[in-house]
Amino acid sequence: MKIEGIVLVRIDDRLIHGQVMTSWLNYTSANKIMIIDDKVAGDPFMKNVLKTCVPANVKLATFTVERAVSRLRKGFTGDRCIILVKYPETLYRLMEAGIVFDEINIGGMGVSGTRKKFFRNISASEEEKVMLKELADAGSKISVRIIAEDHTTDIAKML
Repeated sequence: MKIEGIVLVRIDDRLIHGQVMTSWLNYTSANKIMIIDDKVAGDPFMKNVLKTCVPANVKLATFTVERAVSRLRKGFTGDRCIILVKYPETLYRLMEAGIVFDEINIGGMGVSGTRKKFFRNISASEEEKVMLKELADAGSKISVRIIAEDHTTDIAKML
């Protein structure tokens, strides 16, 4: 599904950090960032912290998955928006609601809980790998690219 105005969809458990701000904002010329995460959307302190990390000329909005579905269906006509999520499950839940992105970038999925390393510094649980595979089967091209200057590595075969 091509959603007007989306320039990057990225899984990164750190959400906003130096690499996103410097490399990806410059590369995409984004003027909006949409974070989709139920927990962050309900945490006013975390939302304020994230806002301080974004340049003044970039708008930041935080949505629950449920609210994101209707917002995404409207598109971002005239804007250039980066979508950030912490977990593959968020994109999987969006897919279940009918939102499938053409491309998904994996930037940071650290080792934690049941996650095991599967490509360089990227880790995923078996459940997350299944979700990523189903996203790929639904039409999303999934690749690892830490910063914009890196080569893109398609991970479909690794799933």
